[in-house]
Amino acid sequence: MTNDFTADALICGAGAAGLTLAIELARRGISFRLIDRLETPFHGSRGKGIQPRTQEIFEDLGILDKAVAAGGIYPRQRTYRDDGSHTDADMAEIIQSTPAEPYHLALMVPQFVTERILRSRLAELGGLAEFGRELKGFEQDRDGVTARIAHNEGEEIVRVRWLIGADGGKSFVRRSLGVGFPGTTLDARAIVADVTLSGLSGEVAHRFARGGDMSRQVWIGPLVGTDLFQIQGPVAKDAFVNLSAFGLTKFLADRTGRNDVIVRTVSWASDYEMNARLAESYRLGRIFLVGDAAHVHPPTGGQGLNTSVQDAYNLGWKLAAVVRGASDRLLYSYEEERRPVAGAMLGLATKLLGAQKEGEMRRGREVRQLDIGYPLSPLSLNCTGARGRLSAGDRAPDAPLRGAGGQAVRLFSLFKGVHWTLLVYEAGQQAFELREGLHTHRIGSHGEFSDEWGYFKDAYALKSGDSILIRPDGYVGAIFDADRTHEIEVYLAEVGLLPVNGDCK
Repeated sequence: MTNDFTADALICGAGAAGLTLAIELARRGISFRLIDRLETPFHGSRGKGIQPRTQEIFEDLGILDKAVAAGGIYPRQRTYRDDGSHTDADMAEIIQSTPAEPYHLALMVPQFVTERILRSRLAELGGLAEFGRELKGFEQDRDGVTARIAHNEGEEIVRVRWLIGADGGKSFVRRSLGVGFPGTTLDARAIVADVTLSGLSGEVAHRFARGGDMSRQVWIGPLVGTDLFQIQGPVAKDAFVNLSAFGLTKFLADRTGRNDVIVRTVSWASDYEMNARLAESYRLGRIFLVGDAAHVHPPTGGQGLNTSVQDAYNLGWKLAAVVRGASDRLLYSYEEERRPVAGAMLGLATKLLGAQKEGEMRRGREVRQLDIGYPLSPLSLNCTGARGRLSAGDRAPDAPLRGAGGQAVRLFSLFKGVHWTLLVYEAGQQAFELREGLHTHRIGSHGEFSDEWGYFKDAYALKSGDSILIRPDGYVGAIFDADRTHEIEVYLAEVGLLPVNGDCK
């Protein structure tokens, strides 16, 4: 088989996961094709919540401010009683941000807006999504993957090193591989529709459950940053639902008991059964699954799009490192790290679905995804005798520091980009070998940054002489003592960080 590669990677599916992966490869100079069988970008808002951990990722990708400007925080929810009175309440627990966790509130950004912002960022990096191109088949061998892509002009054959299935819950890539997708079809069917309507205020979300019957409840909320509302509601398994403007107006009249709520236009609508399923494997040879191709779940908790983005964010830097010469063993950590996260997410979403059916759902800290970590990952290395506040595999907190030049700077600003970051705390001037892709910063009395406000010490609790290695995706890779720096050499070589003057000693 020829190894005349068209690109390093072929990404099948230009949704949030595929776009995030493309951005991660583009900003590292890795060639790719990003294709989608749809003729035009998806125009619905199946996913609309951007959780705090994903906001941190969006900050790193350079799109957070655009996402905030295009959307906003979730509105309060107005719950109506049968007598016409109502109560207003926050849809999630309100907790203030901290220096270590700068984002605490979920953003509402409709999925089509999020994907538009991601496409714009990809274009800035010189990449694009190719719509109207469908993956029809593929074969892999030891060195790469040969794929057939159909489009209006016919069919083309491409040769790539890696194929990534980001093509949704009915993934062609997953089914072609024969990867099992076990789980359950839940006892829940629902509609979701993006519409324009009259008769309700856009200042709050509206929830009706006449007679306390949760099986006939309906949620009607403004899609912040647009002139649209979203309608969500459970429906009986065998019920016919007319998703036209006329049909949805009738549906709302039945659910709300009001005749003044009129659906004017329908931008997008779907009638679906809820599933909770997890792929048996995330990788088979040179082929990977990300996002909904690897896991599907109820929409409760706003976890799906976020988990999909984080899959791609995890895989992107590893794939790029291997293309550039790192050990292929690095890629095994993708499934080892991300599949347990998806399993826990499915359990959380299913639990919240049960609470929603009872009218008791309230989202707490667990939906923010700030506590996701990889303590059992082969990439998590604790080379220190002391057990501090952080362990390898934990999310690396933010903290403000004072630069030697007098300016304030956040740790997240130091982490931002495609590099690894080594933080050396209260250490002397011992030499660290220069390594391409590794930024080293000294924090302390003789470093370029001082912990003037004590937030770094609070968050990291390192001892003098300790060093902490932060991965490109913002997780702690390794923590090590001053006298054990030699133990990190093999680790650095394994992830592709070699001394600039030659091989690792």
